[in-house]
Amino acid sequence: MVQSDPKLNLPKGTELPCSDDTPVDNENQNFIPNFLLFLLEFIWANRQDWFFAVDMGIYHTTGITPLVPVVPDGFLSLGVERRKGGGSRLSYVVWEEDNIVPIFVLEVVSRTPGGEYEEQMAIYAKLGALYYVIYNPDYWQRDRQQRFEVYRLVNGEYRLQIGEPFFMPEIGLGIGRVRMQNGGSDREVLSWFNRQGERYLTPEEIAQQTDQQLQQTQHQLEQERQLLERYRQMFGELPE
Repeated sequence: MVQSDPKLNLPKGTELPCSDDTPVDNENQNFIPNFLLFLLEFIWANRQDWFFAVDMGIYHTTGITPLVPVVPDGFLSLGVERRKGGGSRLSYVVWEEDNIVPIFVLEVVSRTPGGEYEEQMAIYAKLGALYYVIYNPDYWQRDRQQRFEVYRLVNGEYRLQIGEPFFMPEIGLGIGRVRMQNGGSDREVLSWFNRQGERYLTPEEIAQQTDQQLQQTQHQLEQERQLLERYRQMFGELPE
């Protein structure tokens, strides 16, 4: 008996809803993954082989039905088009991405438990996402977990990793927590790090750092000018 290929009957991405329309109940669920996205756009500005999405549905064939997506707060795929067909994706449809699954998924725990440590973890493991990060700054004691956890898929199961920031060699980036100024207030965010454990600065931070260095240089030059002027007043013109 000839069996039909189920992949031939899979719907197109344009036929699928772009999300599950579940509203977030935590500001971090929007801010944290968007911050990682904007920073990644700066770090990998010259690369076109990656895609990072926030609150976007992932349609896959490893669940009960390919018509129901899993929607992480953020995810990263490598080896795919930055802008598919030069445009924007409505959702991430694995069978339309050469079956490339996300290498990194992020969940930010909210007031309403979302199964991040049970159901979601099982879904991402079956999907094959290599790294699964759970950020739980507000409810970690309720859930009896750590505030920040990185899991790596080993033989089909997630194993908690040690170290922060934690470097992911397959991605070429580390991830960890940092406190920084945002909108005039101090807050904790997740950020990308390099292999040496140094945090990647935002464009605004680099501009501010450059401005501070310029001001320091100008201050040093002014001090040298004043010292030279005093020397001239004491000893006259300097010899040629």
